[in-house]
Amino acid sequence: MRLAALAPLLALCVALAACSPAKKEAAEAPGRTALKLATDWKAEAELGGYYQALATGEYKKRGLDVTLVQGGPGVNVPQLLATGAVDVGVGSNSFIVLNLAKEKIPVKAVAAFMDKDPQVLIAHPDQGVRSIADMKGRPILLSDASITAFWVWLKAKHGFTDDQVRKYNYSAAPFLADKRVIQQGYVTSEPYLIEKEGGVKPAVFLLADDGYPAYASFALVPDALIARNPAAVKAFVEATAAGWTSYLYGDPTPGDALIRKDNPEMAQDVLDQAREKMRAYGIVPRAKVGDMSDARWAEFFKVASDQGVYPKDMDYKSAYSLAFLPK
Repeated sequence: MRLAALAPLLALCVALAACSPAKKEAAEAPGRTALKLATDWKAEAELGGYYQALATGEYKKRGLDVTLVQGGPGVNVPQLLATGAVDVGVGSNSFIVLNLAKEKIPVKAVAAFMDKDPQVLIAHPDQGVRSIADMKGRPILLSDASITAFWVWLKAKHGFTDDQVRKYNYSAAPFLADKRVIQQGYVTSEPYLIEKEGGVKPAVFLLADDGYPAYASFALVPDALIARNPAAVKAFVEATAAGWTSYLYGDPTPGDALIRKDNPEMAQDVLDQAREKMRAYGIVPRAKVGDMSDARWAEFFKVASDQGVYPKDMDYKSAYSLAFLPK
């Protein structure tokens, strides 16, 4: 899973060809509500709750026929939602949600299945970097989307400056070639791959543990669906929460099988370590899967609006609803 930017929402939708093979697992049945779900990246453990809910029948138990539209570099979830191509989308991060509100796109986040954004900064272990604050002045590899997202918070909290930014192309090679360089990543992905492929056990710093107040892995739903079928929205949230609980704290075999069917390049060891990281770092805490609060949203909006990302008088509460949170 990767940080995604909000592309112009009036562009033509071209991503429907990415329909997942998993759709065969969700054949329509009489009396069930059909929902097309767009994920924000290729099948992986960071989407495990959705796949588990589909594989174990949690959606069907609640009267839903869910079809997965697999994400990837060419799939823009906000665009798919804005054009009506899908019914539900996975939102990567809190900026995606507030960007929709800023553009007055009638879509809301109805659950956040990751209580902590899994975004990390990664450093070489022998460079004296013991905290995120120690990275001030060092070159940092960032994607274009990250510069308008969590980089805003880093500059506000730690006084980082734009001259530190280096282009990140999702390759670990520049990081491995220069010990001074810091690299962005997900706690569930890049650190393990750097260790596995580069033979370096990096120092890993989760932004959330430094106070970054963002959620991640949102269920995004158009206002029209909320108005037309609130019961289906609630059923989707509850089924997905059950899927996440089962995937991380039960038997993940069904979800893993469906993930690897959709994404044959995904290795089992990568899935296994990602689940362990999500548990260890509290990314998806068992006690409150899917939960959100007004207080967290207010905190996040204040940080972003103080840095000029959003107008201070923006109606940020229009970006989400707490009415469908799982019990």
